This record gives sequence, C-alpha cells and structure tokens, in this order.
Amino acid sequence: MRLILAPMEGLADQDMRDVLTRLGGIDLCVAEFVRVTHHLITERVLLRTVPELANGGCTRAGVPVRVQLLGSDPVCLAENAAHIAGLGAPGIDLNFGCPAPMVNRHGGGAVLLQFPEIIHTIVAATRRAVPQHIPVTAKMRLGLKDTALTLDCARAIEAGGADEITVHARTKVDGYRPPAHWEWLARIREVVKLPLVANGEVWTPQDWENIRKVSGCSDVMIGRGAIVRPDLALRIKTGDAAMPWPALLPWVADYYQRLRARVEPKHAPGRLKQWLGMLRSAYPEADALHQTLRTERDPVAVEKLLLGH
Repeated sequence: MRLILAPMEGLADQDMRDVLTRLGGIDLCVAEFVRVTHHLITERVLLRTVPELANGGCTRAGVPVRVQLLGSDPVCLAENAAHIAGLGAPGIDLNFGCPAPMVNRHGGGAVLLQFPEIIHTIVAATRRAVPQHIPVTAKMRLGLKDTALTLDCARAIEAGGADEITVHARTKVDGYRPPAHWEWLARIREVVKLPLVANGEVWTPQDWENIRKVSGCSDVMIGRGAIVRPDLALRIKTGDAAMPWPALLPWVADYYQRLRARVEPKHAPGRLKQWLGMLRSAYPEADALHQTLRTERDPVAVEKLLLGH
C-alpha cells in the first residue's frame, strides 16, 4: 500500500513537500497544479513550481513528485506533458477535480466532469504524447453538482489509457465539507480495472483504516490531514504515537527558514502563520505561537520568536 501526498494549491508547496517527505511515511507526491493555456510552459516556470525536476523528479528525501497539469485543451496538455516528461518528471497527473471558481470559469478542473468525452480526449492525447514508461494518471471528484456522471468519467479516464485514478470522494459543490462519500469509491472499482487511489477526509490513522475498508482501495492520498498532523503518514506506516510539539517545532522552524530563502521576505511570515493556524487543531502549543506571531510582520523577528519559543 502507498501513501500519497495530495496536490494542495497554496499548502503543499515545495517547502512543505520537503518537510513532510523527510518526516517520513509518504511514498509519492503530486505537486500543485501547473496551469496549461495555449503555450509551452518554459523550464524556468516549471522549476519554480516543481523544483524537484532538477533533482531527478524527487524531493531531498528521495520521494518521487508527479507533475499535475490543469487545463482543457487536449493538444496543449499533451504537448506540455511530453515536454515535462522530457525534463525527467516521474509521472504526469491530470486535474479533473479542482473546485476553485476561477479555474472552473476557465473550463478547467471539476467543471470537466460534465463532459466525459472531453476527459477521454484529454487523457488519450496525453497518454499518446508521453513515453509509456512514465505513468499518466488522473485525479477526479465525484462530479460537479451530483454523481450522475461519476462512473462515466471514471470509464472515460480508463478508456483514455490512464495508468491510475485518484478519486476525491466529494462533488465540486461539496467542496471540503464532511463527509466524504467513501462508498462511491467501491462503486467505481466495480466498473474500472485501473488502480484506484482513495482520497478525502483522512485525518487520523483510524480514518485511513476506515477509508480502505469501505472503499476496498489499498492506496490512499492524504491532503489537509498531513498538513494538520505532519507525522500522519509516519504514524500510519509505523503505528507510533503522535509526535509531541517539542519534536515537531524544529521541523516548523526548518520550513520557515526554507521559505525565507525562497520567497519575498514579506510573504514568508504569512505562509508560516497559515500553517500554524492549521496546526492549532492538533497542537494547542501551535495556537499559542500563532497568537504570539499574529501581529508580527518582520521576517527576522518572526524567526527569532519561532526559534526562541
């Protein structure tokens, strides 16, 4: 069984992938989506989103990172997929699940779940363009507003030649509200023979056990649960107890130092506070640190407070 880190825009960036994969337990990452419009994406732009391409397609811990593409033009998606494969990507993932309104207004993400025939065309064009030894996978939700076309979309992905499907067990209109409808994953497994990865509402090792039991899936993708509980994948793999805050704090500091080296100074404190805000539900100490840093915007001062906490 595999544990896969989900492609969460604005959350699972390169620095977060680095920290979480070094913590352990994650077998594969899917990077934040790369938007494809009407041109070939330059290597410079790609390396900004997926710098692991310069490291054999892996994080520093050696965990492969697939590149996710978002768009609706089959020709452009296929051309960019071939280009990215040539740069050493260990896999290409196609986004049929993003619920963001701006993405959907431009014909990408979950809005494509209304059109199984377009999904088939995109997958088939991409699969033809990418060398056979490089996986082409897809991530979908259960539908846009309902589940009327769920099985048709899964069949379209399989017929297009994909190697694997990840299903986030909610519709677009469900957003991220619980529950995730894990029983639908079992229904999809009845109509497609492709490997299926289960995704949605996995926050604890018990959730991981439950989603596998209900869905029948061996592989699970974890998203926000891995941000809130950074040791979640490791706990699932080892059965260890939850990591205490003093053991996690150096990893948080390491994340912030990597941020400061990469982004504009004014942006680093905000990204750190975003993560601390999510960690609060699992670690009361994170709430105290979040409150301490709440009004501090100077990146150097934030680092001093963080290291001295």
